[in-house]
Amino acid sequence: MIGWMTMLSYLLAGCAPTEPNKLDKLGTADVKVKDLTVRAWIANNDDERQKGLMFVMKDEMDPVAKGVERGMIFVFRSDQRHGFWMKNTHIDLDIAFIREDGRIGDVFTMAALDERNYTPKYPYRYALEVKAGTFREHGIKAGDTVTIPEDAKKGVK
Repeated sequence: MIGWMTMLSYLLAGCAPTEPNKLDKLGTADVKVKDLTVRAWIANNDDERQKGLMFVMKDEMDPVAKGVERGMIFVFRSDQRHGFWMKNTHIDLDIAFIREDGRIGDVFTMAALDERNYTPKYPYRYALEVKAGTFREHGIKAGDTVTIPEDAKKGVK
């Protein structure tokens, strides 16, 4: 019979990240929509966009300060049509696909470790990810306008 400590260590090992989080090397921007402010890590090149929030744990997504949530903004050079998936992403996330003019085209709540594609109906230039439930809590939906600082749009590769 396996002891409870051994069983617990097996369970925890299956939930732990398999590679370190390097988000501290990314720049950040305060992205705003309605009454929500998101201190977002900026993913503006292929490698950063591909990794996204993979291996990030729940506590790393805790609010930065009162009224300031944590998230990631994906910045693209041109309009995109591909979907996002949650491979190696250990927490549920909300995603807003944002058009070049700042309006949200689609919003999804994505399940942790789900490898299906969450594909928007409309082309987008940006995607904003936050903890699941954040958009619902703030009443954020398709058609709302997101303010992305110009500095976050620079250096896109």
